[in-house]
Amino acid sequence: MEDRNKQRLLKILAMSPPIQGILLSKRDIEDKRIKLRVVLDEMLLASFEEDVPSLQWIFMRDTIRVFRKILSIRGEKLAGFSPLKYMNDILHEYASKDFPKPSPGFFAELEHLMRGIVGKAEVYPNIKPAFSKYVGQRAAQLRSAELSRMARGAEDYMNRYTTGLEDEVKRRRYRNKARILKFFNATDLEWTQWQWQVRNIIRDAKTLKDLVKITDEEYEGVQLARKYKIPFGITPYYLSLMDNDISRRYDNAVRSQVIPSLHYIQSLKSQRECEDTSMDFMLERDTSPVEGITRRYPMIVILKPVMTCPQICVYCQRNWEIEDVYSRAAVLPKTKLDAAIQWITDTPEINEVLITGGDPFLLSNEKIENMLYKLSKNKRIQRIRIGTRTPVTLPMRITDALVKDINHFHIPGKREIVIITHVEHPYEVTHQFIQAVQKFRRYGISVYNQLVYTFYNSRKFEATALRNLLRLSGVTPYYTFNTKGKGETDDFRVPIARLLQEQQEEARLVPGTVRTDECVFNVPGLGKNYLGALQHHDVISVLPDGRRVYEFHPWEKKLSLKDTYVYTDVSIYAYLQKLKAVGENISDYRSIWYYY
Repeated sequence: MEDRNKQRLLKILAMSPPIQGILLSKRDIEDKRIKLRVVLDEMLLASFEEDVPSLQWIFMRDTIRVFRKILSIRGEKLAGFSPLKYMNDILHEYASKDFPKPSPGFFAELEHLMRGIVGKAEVYPNIKPAFSKYVGQRAAQLRSAELSRMARGAEDYMNRYTTGLEDEVKRRRYRNKARILKFFNATDLEWTQWQWQVRNIIRDAKTLKDLVKITDEEYEGVQLARKYKIPFGITPYYLSLMDNDISRRYDNAVRSQVIPSLHYIQSLKSQRECEDTSMDFMLERDTSPVEGITRRYPMIVILKPVMTCPQICVYCQRNWEIEDVYSRAAVLPKTKLDAAIQWITDTPEINEVLITGGDPFLLSNEKIENMLYKLSKNKRIQRIRIGTRTPVTLPMRITDALVKDINHFHIPGKREIVIITHVEHPYEVTHQFIQAVQKFRRYGISVYNQLVYTFYNSRKFEATALRNLLRLSGVTPYYTFNTKGKGETDDFRVPIARLLQEQQEEARLVPGTVRTDECVFNVPGLGKNYLGALQHHDVISVLPDGRRVYEFHPWEKKLSLKDTYVYTDVSIYAYLQKLKAVGENISDYRSIWYYY
């Protein structure tokens, strides 16, 4: 096995004889590090003089820069791993008994790095576009034909994804609704009442199985969630969005958001049992000056009046704070809520409040209006955002009365009310959702979407199809969040490179009015890092299992001295194998390796 790994590594390094020669030499590690830096610098300088196609040169520049950082002593210290020593040990057969075996993902990362360094990144076709040979109208005609080809390709991909607005889907969901109403012995009128929906939240595996076909693993996952007191719950409305079969052909994203996997359950259970493990992944304990408040930025603050939801999303960043679905005990007591609002008043630098939790729309209209009234008395507050997933999971909550109560505080030119929701897939977009959105829009209240980019919406053009549908529904794409590095959500996580690829190669093809969202990584304790800006993060290592290690910079790095954050991503190779397993052609994703 060791010899096979050595031969594979030698084959990759053979693309650059100078690099291979240094690593095969008998020099000590630090001498090799210096020699490799010199060779990489010489290669970069030589590329300025050689006749290398411009875009291939960019690959060379980027991969040389990344390789230099991977070889750096600083990167090794931060990552706790030395790729240079690791490769040296493989080549010279210094492997110890506990030596970590290189994975296919490690070799794939190294191979693509080397291809980029020597100008052989296999991304573009060998022939140049036809229009590049012409000028004037002929060039424009050929260019137009090329753009039409791109547009048709994008539409073909987006049309693969079924939405909740299609007639056949609506018929299936009508049958689902009838089956659920029969089970609860309820009427159509009761279905439209949000109070009935929350009274009948599905909380256990038996009820779930009685209402929709589920797999044995799904049944076990829900059973264990209840056993270990891990929050679980689905509204009858959202359950009606699931197909009554176990193929997951259309509703994979819907089921995956609310039915916990066995990995999720076991991981959470292990973390809870480990005294040294903090469930507070985002380090909110370090950014909460008083209970109910989180502050990471100079002018905006998060207010959390309730820490529960009508149903629980598996990837929720605050799952450690939520004790149960629709728990009345999760409401912040009035005295503490008043103290939090007073803290905002006593902090005059704050001019924007994000009300979230949990889902604040679980509160009564009276409590919501009272909270907005108290905040509005603070003349410095210019904007109040309300974070809610009820338009997706419980659209009947968005009543005319609720919207009117909220609209009292939406005063153009003085104070803005904004709704922030979470739609994760086109299959969640229904006419009921659109009606809920339009109730706000009729009063001039904007609705924005925050997409959590997971494995279940990361196929080619899947997120782009959602953006386009959201815009048609009256929702503006706002943020696309990279999935957080929480161990229990490994099934959801997507490499950062895939999100960057999606933004550049898929979202980039649709009009600017559709691709209005920013792709961000929410850094624990620090806030949002804008992934589209290369100067905000660095790749500093590649581990034996193929995972990249990133160093994220704090948003205020030019304003104050703060620590950076080191993050270990998921393996690109492993992600591509998962895509292949669900029928994707992974050659369609071939450029993913060159996004950093």
